[in-house]
Amino acid sequence: MLASIFTKSLRDRWVGEVVGAASIALLLVFTMAIYADIDTSFYYELPAAVLDAVGINPDLGGLSGIAYGSIYNLMGALVVAGIAISIGASSVAGEERDGTLGVLLGNPRSRTDVLAAKVGAMVLLTVLGTAVLWAGGELAPVVLGVDASGVRVGALAVHLGANAVFWGMVATAIGAWTGNRTAASGGAAAAMVGSYLAATLLPLFPAAAGVAQVAPWYWFSGSTPEANGIHVGHLALLVGGAVVLGVVAWVGVNRRDLRDQQGRVTFLDRLRTHPLTQRYADRVAGSTRVSSITAKATSDQQGLLVIVAGILFMLSLYYGPIYNLLPPAFTEALAGFPDTLMAMIGQADMSTAAGWLQAELFSLTIPIGMVTVLASVGAKSLAGEEAARTMEVLLANPVARRHVLLAKAGALVVYAVVLGVATFVGVTIGVLVGGLGVPVANLAAATALGTLLGLGLGAVAFVVGAATGRSRPAIVAATGVAVLSYFAWSFLPLSPSLAGWANLSPFDWYLGGDPLAASMPWGDAALLVGLTVVLVAVAIPLFERRDLRG
Repeated sequence: MLASIFTKSLRDRWVGEVVGAASIALLLVFTMAIYADIDTSFYYELPAAVLDAVGINPDLGGLSGIAYGSIYNLMGALVVAGIAISIGASSVAGEERDGTLGVLLGNPRSRTDVLAAKVGAMVLLTVLGTAVLWAGGELAPVVLGVDASGVRVGALAVHLGANAVFWGMVATAIGAWTGNRTAASGGAAAAMVGSYLAATLLPLFPAAAGVAQVAPWYWFSGSTPEANGIHVGHLALLVGGAVVLGVVAWVGVNRRDLRDQQGRVTFLDRLRTHPLTQRYADRVAGSTRVSSITAKATSDQQGLLVIVAGILFMLSLYYGPIYNLLPPAFTEALAGFPDTLMAMIGQADMSTAAGWLQAELFSLTIPIGMVTVLASVGAKSLAGEEAARTMEVLLANPVARRHVLLAKAGALVVYAVVLGVATFVGVTIGVLVGGLGVPVANLAAATALGTLLGLGLGAVAFVVGAATGRSRPAIVAATGVAVLSYFAWSFLPLSPSLAGWANLSPFDWYLGGDPLAASMPWGDAALLVGLTVVLVAVAIPLFERRDLRG
C-alpha cells in the first residue's frame, strides 16, 4: 500500500515537474542565443537592488551572470519551489479535501506511512526537476558555443533543489496541521515571497543586513553557489529545516481529527441557509449538482494557480521599471542581430517600450505560465476524475455527461481569467511606475489575447483528456501544440514561400497583430475564442460516446 501511494504520487505529478523544468531550461537556451553577441556589461551598471531582485550575479559577469542568474537563480527557483509547494499542499490537505484520505487510512497503513510516502514522492520529483535544469544548464552553452566555464551549474542546482524541498515541506507542515490545502499553498507561497524580498532587499540597509541571513531564500542564493560552489552551512540549514518541518508535519497529522470533506460547509452554503440571502444565493449557485462540480474543479489545482499567478505578477511588474535603465548601446546592438535570433521574439523592436515588453514578457514568459497551469487543469478536468475513480460517483447523480464536461470547461475559464488578471495588474503597475507610455488599453488587449491563447492550449489538453481518459497524453499534446505553434510563428516568416503558413499559428493570432503597439485585433481574438469553443464542442461527443475508464 505504501509503495502504491508513493508511485501514484509520482505518476500523477512527474509530467508537470518535467514540463516546468524543461520550459525553464529552454528559456535559458533562448536567452543565451539572443544575448550571445551583445555587450551585456551595461546590466552590471544597474543598481544593486535591481541586480539582486532579478538574481543577476556580478561575481560571474558577462552573459553567464545574466542567463543563469535571471533564468535559473530566479525563475527556475520560483518554478521548482512552486511545484514543490503545490505537491506538499496536496499531500495531506488535498487528500482530506477530496475525501480520499479516509480511504487511504482504511488500509493497514498508519498516518505516518502515508505522510512518508507523500513526502518521499515530493522530494524525488523535486530531484527530477532539478536534474532536468542541471542537464539543461550544462548543455546550453555547449550547444550554443557560449563560454560558461566559470559557472558551477551543479552547485546551483543542488541549492535550488534543497530550497524547493524546504518550501514544499512548509506547505506540507501547514497542510498537516490545518487540513486546508488553500492555507497550505497560500501560506507557503506568501512565506517564500516574503523570504525572497527579505534576502534581496534587506542587505541594502546596513542596519538590517544581518536579518537577511535568517531568510531561507538567503540560504539558497546568498552564497552565490553558481560562482562559489556549494555552501555547506547554508545547504545544511535548508536540509535541516526541511527535516524539522517534516517532524512538525508528522506531529500535526497524528494529533488532530482529520477533516471529512463531506462535512464541509462553504460560504455559499451558509448564505443559502440564511433567510435574508437565501433567494439571491440560490440564484448564484444555480443547479446544485452542476454548480458544485464547477466549484470543486475550480479548487482542484488552486495551489498551482496561486503560485504561477504570483510569479506572473512579479515578473510582469519587474519589466516595466527596468526599461528606463537600458543604455542606448543596448538597442544599437540589437540592430545588427540575425533575423533567426530576432524571430524568437517575433521580430519585436526592442528600442521601443512595447517591443521590450513583447520580447521579455509576452512572447515567452506569459505563454509558459499559462500553459503550465491550463494544460494541467485541462488534462485533469475529466481524465483526472477517471484516474481517481470518481467519475462514476459524479455520473451516478442525475446529471448528464455533457453537463459535467461543460462544468469542467467553466473551471478552465476561471483559471485562465485569474492568470490573466494577475498578469494585467502586474504589467500595468510596472508600466505606470516606469513611465513607459504604453496605453493601458493595449496592455489589456495583449493580456487578454495571452489569456485566450492559454485557454485555447488548455482546451487542447481538455479534448484529448475527454477522448482518451488519460492525463499524460493530454498534457503532452497541449505542450506539443504550444511548441510547434511558437516555432511556426517565429521561423516560418523567414522563408518567403512558407511565411503564409505562420498565419495559422495560434501564436500569430496572439501577437501577430502587435496589440502592444496598436490595439486589440478583434479578428485574432475571435479566432482564439473560436479555437476554444470548437475544441470544447468536439470534446462533447468524444466524451459522451466513449466507455469511461473504471
